[in-house]
Parts: sequence; C-alpha cells; structure tokens
Amino acid sequence: GLRVLCVAADLGSEDGLRRATAALREVLPAEPFGRLILVNNAGSLGDISKSFLDLTNPDEINTYFAFNVTSALCLTSTALQAFGKRPGCSRTVVNISSLCALKPFKSWALYCSGKASRDMMFQVLALEEPDVRVLNYAPGPLDTDMQLLARTETGDLEMRQYFQSLQEGRKLIDCTVSAQKLVKLLEEDTFQSGAHLDFYDI
Repeated sequence: GLRVLCVAADLGSEDGLRRATAALREVLPAEPFGRLILVNNAGSLGDISKSFLDLTNPDEINTYFAFNVTSALCLTSTALQAFGKRPGCSRTVVNISSLCALKPFKSWALYCSGKASRDMMFQVLALEEPDVRVLNYAPGPLDTDMQLLARTETGDLEMRQYFQSLQEGRKLIDCTVSAQKLVKLLEEDTFQSGAHLDFYDI
C-alpha cells in the first residue's frame, strides 16, 4: 500500500526548487495523511580546497547558500503550508545538521556557516510554530562520498589528516546505524523542539 512519488529536481537552481515546491503543493493537500515528516538532507560541502581568504566570488558563495540554506527554508515552509494544521495530525521537521554547525573547521567556511545558519533557522521555526516538532540531528562522521572528499580535498593539511585518521581508525559511522538512531528519536518523540542532538549524545 506504499505509494512513492519521486521528483527529480536540482535544488540549487530556481527552476528545480520551483518544481519541488510545486510537487509539495500538489500532493500534500490532496491526501488524508495523518503525519508529515520532512527530512532536510540535501546539502553540499562547497569548495573545501579554499581558505576563508580565497572566497571572494559572490556568485560562488550565493550559489552555495541558495542550495544549502534557501532551498531548505522554501521547501519546509511550503510543505508546512500545504499540509496545514489538521486535527489529530502531527508535523515533524528534521534538519540533518553537523558538528560543523557548532564548531569551526579550517577550509570549511561555507559548510560550517551553512550548517549553523540552518540550525538557527529551524530553531526559529520551533519558536514560531510550537505545534511543529523540529529536530536538528547531527548524524556523526558518516562513511559516504562526502567523507572521501573531506580527506582528499580539504585545503588545510591538519584537517585533511584528521579526516584521514577517522577512516584509517575505522571511526566512520555506517549510514544505516545513524539513520536508526534518528528513527528512534522520532519514535520516542521526547526531544525539545528545535534541539541540536548529536549521534554520540544519544
């Protein structure tokens, strides 16, 4: 009885974002859903070979934030509007966050500031909409292609060696393991709305 609707869209472009938000407006009001769970997972590292002082191109910076911040805000606000407040129904928004939302990493000015911006953005949502459950979940250092980029392309040598040590020391986390922790958090539903929770804190 599961129905899956896939919408391929480049959230870094205005056309792609419009396509995704239009799909939400079409699907969400029409179905008798009892619960909305929106997971904001789309994101990118940006050019981590560059230091802060190398980031001088406004187009590059604006493109990064359009994908990593603007799209998350627009998709979330559109989904919550389209689903609306329904008696007996619940709405939950998850932002896939990072330690980088709280701690600066050399060569990662774009990524850290993007993640920090998203965390604060969703804290504001939790404050404004108390009936919406909001969670900023940091999944830990996952064993993904992003980690491969981190240990091969990070401009700062010390940071690059740190990421290499995570892989060599088998400290990277399997995505399924982290996802299971997130599901457990959502099932228990005892977190403070707007909270930042890390994989290692659970």
